[in-house]
Amino acid sequence: MTQPRTAVFINVGERTNVTGSARFKKLILNGDYEAALAVARQQVEGGAQIIDVNMDEAMLDSEAAMVRFLRLIASEPDIARVPVMIDSSKWSVIEAGLKNVQGKAIVNSISLKEGEEAFIAQARKVRRYGAAVVVMAFDEKGQADTEERKVAICRRSYDVLVNKVGFPPEDIIFDPNIFAVATGIEEHNNYAVDFINATRRIRTELPGAHVSGGLSNVSFSFRGNETVRQAMHAVFLYHAIAAGMDMGIVNAGELPVYEDIPAELRERVEDVILNRREDATDRLLEVAEKYKGGGARKEADLSWRQAPVNQRLTHALVHGLTDWIDEDVEEARQAADRPLSVIEGPLMDGMNVVGDLFGAGKMFLPQVVKSARVMKKAVAYLLPFIEAEKDGAANRSNGKVLLATVKGDVHDIGKNIVGVVLQCNNYEVVDLGVMVPCAQILETARKEKADIIGLSGLITPSLDEMVFVAKEMQREGFDLPLLIGGATTSKVHTAVKIDPVYQGPVVHVIDASRAVGVAGNLVSLAAKADYMQNVKGDYARMREAHARAQANRARLPIADARANRAKLDWAAYEAPQPLKPGLTVFEDYDLAELVSRIDWRPFFQAWELAGTFPAILEDAVVGEAARNLYADAQAMLQRIIGEKWLTARAVIGLWPANAVGDDIEVYADAGRATVTATLHTLRQQMAREAGRDRPHLALADFVAPKETGVADWIGGFAVTAGIGLEERAKAFEAAHDDYSAILLKALGDRLAEALSERMHERVRTELWGYAAGETLSNEDLIAEKYRGIRPAPGYPACPDHTEKGILWQLLDAEKNAGVTLTESYAMTPTAAVSGLYLAHPDAKYFGLGKVERDQVADYAARKGMDLATMERWLAPNLNYEPTTAGDAAAA
Repeated sequence: MTQPRTAVFINVGERTNVTGSARFKKLILNGDYEAALAVARQQVEGGAQIIDVNMDEAMLDSEAAMVRFLRLIASEPDIARVPVMIDSSKWSVIEAGLKNVQGKAIVNSISLKEGEEAFIAQARKVRRYGAAVVVMAFDEKGQADTEERKVAICRRSYDVLVNKVGFPPEDIIFDPNIFAVATGIEEHNNYAVDFINATRRIRTELPGAHVSGGLSNVSFSFRGNETVRQAMHAVFLYHAIAAGMDMGIVNAGELPVYEDIPAELRERVEDVILNRREDATDRLLEVAEKYKGGGARKEADLSWRQAPVNQRLTHALVHGLTDWIDEDVEEARQAADRPLSVIEGPLMDGMNVVGDLFGAGKMFLPQVVKSARVMKKAVAYLLPFIEAEKDGAANRSNGKVLLATVKGDVHDIGKNIVGVVLQCNNYEVVDLGVMVPCAQILETARKEKADIIGLSGLITPSLDEMVFVAKEMQREGFDLPLLIGGATTSKVHTAVKIDPVYQGPVVHVIDASRAVGVAGNLVSLAAKADYMQNVKGDYARMREAHARAQANRARLPIADARANRAKLDWAAYEAPQPLKPGLTVFEDYDLAELVSRIDWRPFFQAWELAGTFPAILEDAVVGEAARNLYADAQAMLQRIIGEKWLTARAVIGLWPANAVGDDIEVYADAGRATVTATLHTLRQQMAREAGRDRPHLALADFVAPKETGVADWIGGFAVTAGIGLEERAKAFEAAHDDYSAILLKALGDRLAEALSERMHERVRTELWGYAAGETLSNEDLIAEKYRGIRPAPGYPACPDHTEKGILWQLLDAEKNAGVTLTESYAMTPTAAVSGLYLAHPDAKYFGLGKVERDQVADYAARKGMDLATMERWLAPNLNYEPTTAGDAAAA
């Protein structure tokens, strides 16, 4: 029997999901629940008939956030009129939501992947709360991909739910897994057909049940081409709804009408969705580019080449075009009185246009960096002519800025971007590079007669080094403005720690887009005094507020925090034994395997383009810049892989281990008689709200205590995708191509993170093997929907970078992975990731927060370090003023 076309299709809105919406995530992390409610309201007003609420974020108390948001929704009639889908990979979060949701909820999701016993237990709880449930087509063997597997798992789930649990069939929503088609892999070609056919059978063979799915998955292989993706969505829905799909996560506002899709595109998409021809993917690829951006591809418009040379130079600078720069610069030189006049005239006029457009938000960082590449090539062409005149005069500049990544730190992408943006705005930049000692910074500043010094750093120890540089500037009588920037830095730290020790101007610069305005105010005689008075006043108020907050911020004594450690049922825990214990080394990992695992969102963030991927490619504001940047990244990735620009290496270690207090002993062998190393962890000390009984966590809580007798294990890793990167980047810089150098470094970082993700996957499924049947999409991997965590030293759960030293000894990481540590424990190559593996199913990420002197002193003693040195490493986490400032250690 054929299922008739579904009369009603229910659209699920997912913008109230921290894993799917950058804006919503930011609002929740900032505690702005009023604005977060507005997002939910907009979803309902936009036609969402159900709102999906997900609070799965490592830096969030997910249970508390879910409870608070659902309670607020209940008081908003405009939102509360639609059902809520409580979405989480953690059952504790789902249950907390069920206790606080108004009306009939939907749980997303449960499945048979952990067996019938766990499935029944969760289903009974859902039933008790009166909720409906999304059931994924998973079982103990993994995710269903074929029609037969989808139907078989759903039939088994239906039988258990209806006949054993007493679940109403109409409250069961099956998700038979929508997978990507047109991937180039033959086995994937029938995925859409399998879903559609399975849907038809589920609706006829399992009476009363519904079918849902996440639509965006089907078109994942065409990410970046929204026209084709939307056509695939419309065609897929046309056939899936006819088969009985009656619910789904769909962005209805971006869905074209089936009949309105151009006939050629619709036919080729339909060939792919319905798997009607063997060459369907190739035929869709043939026309896909033609429809990118909404229509047929346009020929390059070269009419600007007919304009006067000065206008052509401005056009080239604004659009980042280097093809004709030499001939245009030569024409301008022929018409100028001196070669230098070309720089001071048309080239600077063009860069002023770039600066104005950037300042007005009409150009974006990737475009500005391309403009700088054009400018550098133009200047390089003119330099021999300038030197031939023996004219040492430089073009007029707005000022000279000295930039440096401080001693011990090797990260420079952000600093390089700031330098390019300043150069685009007619500042002379002296870039000292990375790992620059204080003495060299100050000596060069005097020698170069710098107008401003800018310090950059990424890792926590760099904060203390910046304080030291500021103190040395004060001691040596400097009065130059000092700019502070980098991922670890903050306005609060600058106000509290750096500004008080240097009487000259100190300004925190949050990103490259602010650098020009700050520099302009600091070099302007007219504006500087008022500007710095405002900044100093702002910082003084911030210090006072910080002091009040510190005084009012209650912390538990460490003994009380330890008494409230996580209480895990170790008696019932079977510690999984690794299939391949000890070290596993990967000498030259296939980079091509990593591309599909890249998380692109941080890539765009590095270029100061905000948004979720792939939606950012069609963003009304930054979409064009994002598309061009993404195209350049894809082209460079092909060269990185095809021409072997980079080498990826990794070392994985799996060792017997047990917790002893807040530390973790690592043993030489399964006999556990010899301790080869001790890993140290810190415990949360923040006071909880009244009525909250959440534990005070340390990473050691997730490893079986020694006294339990459980033979537990721990893992560690160090990976890099950056071998060969620095040499290649320097070659780009020597060719005046900062854009390609920065692009390469950003891609190196993404490949290293992808390698880290891939290694963790292989640990779970092959090396440790505790999740051998795991089948997750790239989105699921990015969302960390798997068992276990990989916390890294220097990050919120374990902010102490010195633990890397212990990890390096265990892994012999320099030999096995080619990754070394600086004196501040920064990793080189910079495209590197390291950390631990914890396998307990309850292991989760958390933020340590502020800690007290009692714990720091004890921690230092356990590590054999003096208190002042330990305080230096943990400076951002101290809830007190250090007993000793650590000046000597910093020096």
